[in-house]
Amino acid sequence: MRLSLAPRRPALLALALPLAVALAFSDETLDKVAKSEGYCSRILRAQGTRREGYTEFSLRVEGDPESYKPGSSYRVTLSAAPPSYFRGFTLIALKENREGDKEEDHAGTFQIIDEEETQFMSNCPVAVTESTPRRRTRIQVFWIAPPAGTGCVILKASIVQKRIIYFQDEGSLTKKLCEQDSTFDGVTDKPILDCCACGTAKYRLTFYGNWSEKTHPKDYPRRANHWSAIIGGSHSKNYVLWEYGGYASEGVKQVAELGSPVKMEEEIRQQSDEVLTVIKAKAQWPAWQPLNVRAAPSAEFSVDRTRHLMSFLTMMGPSPDWNVGLSAEDLCTKECGWVQKVVQDLIPWDAGTDSGVTYESPNKPTIPQEKIRPLTSLDHPQSPFYDPEGGSITQVARVVIERIARKGEQCNIVPDNVDDIVADLAPEEKDEDDTPETCIYSNWSPWSACSSSTCEKGKRMRQRMLKAQLDLSVPCPDTQDFQPCMGPGCSDEDGSTCTMSEWIIWSPCSISCGTGMRSRERYVKQFPEDGSVCTLPTEETEKCTVNEECSPSSCLMTEWGEWDECSATCGLGTRKRHRMVKMSPADGSMCKAETSQSEKCMMPECHTIPCLLSPWSEWSDCSVTCGKGVRTRQRLLKSLAELGDCNEELEQVEKCMLPECPIDCELTEWSQWSECNKSCGKGHMIRTRMIQMEPQFGGAHCPETVQRKKCRIRKCLRNPSVQKLRWREARESRRSEQLREESDGEQFPGCKMRPWTTWSECTKLCGGGIQERYMTVKKRFKSSQFTSCKDKKEIRACNVHPC
Repeated sequence: MRLSLAPRRPALLALALPLAVALAFSDETLDKVAKSEGYCSRILRAQGTRREGYTEFSLRVEGDPESYKPGSSYRVTLSAAPPSYFRGFTLIALKENREGDKEEDHAGTFQIIDEEETQFMSNCPVAVTESTPRRRTRIQVFWIAPPAGTGCVILKASIVQKRIIYFQDEGSLTKKLCEQDSTFDGVTDKPILDCCACGTAKYRLTFYGNWSEKTHPKDYPRRANHWSAIIGGSHSKNYVLWEYGGYASEGVKQVAELGSPVKMEEEIRQQSDEVLTVIKAKAQWPAWQPLNVRAAPSAEFSVDRTRHLMSFLTMMGPSPDWNVGLSAEDLCTKECGWVQKVVQDLIPWDAGTDSGVTYESPNKPTIPQEKIRPLTSLDHPQSPFYDPEGGSITQVARVVIERIARKGEQCNIVPDNVDDIVADLAPEEKDEDDTPETCIYSNWSPWSACSSSTCEKGKRMRQRMLKAQLDLSVPCPDTQDFQPCMGPGCSDEDGSTCTMSEWIIWSPCSISCGTGMRSRERYVKQFPEDGSVCTLPTEETEKCTVNEECSPSSCLMTEWGEWDECSATCGLGTRKRHRMVKMSPADGSMCKAETSQSEKCMMPECHTIPCLLSPWSEWSDCSVTCGKGVRTRQRLLKSLAELGDCNEELEQVEKCMLPECPIDCELTEWSQWSECNKSCGKGHMIRTRMIQMEPQFGGAHCPETVQRKKCRIRKCLRNPSVQKLRWREARESRRSEQLREESDGEQFPGCKMRPWTTWSECTKLCGGGIQERYMTVKKRFKSSQFTSCKDKKEIRACNVHPC
């Protein structure tokens, strides 16, 4: 991609006027503009036929931001919805409430993406216009935001279709971007306010992974895809687990790169005064399964007035350092209440600790460490989320945070359901059930986890639902019950207890067929303060069964692989999954266990997809066997024509380069035969030809350049007289001299030529140039023909290697 920078400081107001726009303007309009004003201001004030409120044209800034970050790059797209089109356009950006008369009225800098489509206006260098007027439905440019302190920028658009100018001061062709507050640059969109809510609230976090080969097919890691264990906490605004624009702690780094929550949990627990609840949920292997196969992981946590924020994160695995999560989500409302429900789609973010660009890139530490930032579709062409159009990344997960209870006196209570408003209960557990017979309840739910994860005292809760109240005069007891508790490994009686970690997953079964043993371990996280020995077990074992009906004819199978893609792109189809035989039967018989399964799968309804395309075919072979050519690939339109127009391209063409083609030796035509070299008796004649092109890149070698053949004039006399002998010797001497002179230029009989000059310098340093050399006539003989005796020139190729 070739980018061109504007010579001056353009901005992001988009106007569109073609080269023929003057046809829509009156001369009187231009004459009214003062000569001292620049051409840019005349563009803004030019009058033409306008159609307000036209919605088939739109101006869009990548990501649809409400603010801009000084110095950042943004992709700006001006488009027309089919079947509409436009012929010309102009892009300009102005500071808010500025007229564009002065250079300082403009903000930011444009970059040209495609010089065949766009160019800077010669009379207004801050504006971008079309390179050639023609029908088009979209153009794109980059805009570099202005420095801090510029303020708001107005984004407008005008386009021209024939002689009609579509222009809007507001609407789909107008955008307004204001400068992002540097106080919260890249960290959060709004400041965290003090919470005024009373009591406490309890929430349930549920994580729905949506990262699968179906939703994110590019380079999807089929075998090792997973979400790591979720780790987070409810905390005060004085503690930050992670944030955009901040640096990852060691705990965040270990989650991001290794999927290990141990260090992160340790960091959270060290902030015990700022943290109310540690949030934890199990890892998911594989990353996605239907909800009817595996329930979404969830965790419960509480918040209060000082610790009303919640943060969590989980790693996409495998990946360099990519995660999803929430940072400092405020569950306290401005009305001094507690948020009822939060639903948030999640895209991955980069922890700034590893520079890999693909799921399975080798470790490449980022030195120095970079700030945490969200991934974008333009980060790197090899990224699995790359989109050359700069579109948004498809969400990889969704988190739902739902309030399940409130406790204590509430400042502002808005009833949500019969169980939502609860009163404080005595911490002691009631010895007997004093529920009146006129109150009909559901069964008690299981006790929740203890609110304390350490050996400090906490509470746990259970709930029931009031189904009916038969006598309204008799009050019904509360629907929630609380009792004191302490964290795992702790008890009220023993003050010298130790804190244990969670159990690590079970080891593989000790045998591959039949009943064996498996074990799991945990470790001591905190030893007793009195120095006593921790007596809690650190290892557990239990029996395990593999292939319960084990026999000599049984075989051991691998786990089922991932489901293949659905056979249909819309409507009802089927999909398959496979497994392999890990160990054949001991008796040598055939394994009878099935190795493949199929099931039905449902894709979106076919009639809702007007532009359903097949995948791209493989690239064709290059159109040539050597040198430069082109190759193509195609895809098919699968949806029916009556569903609507589909303007997606069905064929792509790109250039291809193969090794250079062989060049054979090239020669001139043969010269005339020379005279015989003897005046009598047997002699010979010669003819020559010259090399015009030396062989290159394995071409055919040059054949002979000189040929000889015998000649016989007449028989020589045996006893000549002395006078005749002398005459003959003189004549032979002259002829020999002539032949010697001719031999200097034996390629050109009848001439005496000067030697070849040296080869000239190559006309190009690379990509194929030429060299020349010359041979000039030194002397012509009377016997020679004028046409065969002239200056000669040779040419050859040089520096043929690619640039």
